[in-house]
Amino acid sequence: MKKFNIELAVGFFVLIGIIALGYLSVKLGRMEIVGKGGYTVYAEFEQTGGIRPGSSVEIAGVEVGKVQSVELNEDYMAVVKMVIDRDVKLQEDSIASVKTKGLIGEKYIQILPGASERLIADGGKIRETESAVDYEEILSKYIFGKVED
Repeated sequence: MKKFNIELAVGFFVLIGIIALGYLSVKLGRMEIVGKGGYTVYAEFEQTGGIRPGSSVEIAGVEVGKVQSVELNEDYMAVVKMVIDRDVKLQEDSIASVKTKGLIGEKYIQILPGASERLIADGGKIRETESAVDYEEILSKYIFGKVED
């Protein structure tokens, strides 16, 4: 009987340890098993400059969503699908820009809210976008003397 109790106790602690490890993995990996809920917004960019699924979407430095996918459309434009938190409402004249945290940091989408009364619905599109700045192209133009005033 004692052996059974010891095995039961060890099994219980192993199970608790596995659950704790799974919880920490999800939290530290910033994964979501059950989504917070949000709505989908699309934006087209000429150049995404390294935006990947999982990149953050921010307003005023606060994360309000995530990039879900980046695909190429028939016009050779990058279509970025973003999931925005339900409690954040975007006006239809909002502007989406590709930004970098620091000089060589990670890429993210920054949204500048608009002033319109009309809001972007689920599945809607941000019409105004600013593509990523290509520092290599600017540097090569400067080095080879092709900078335009």
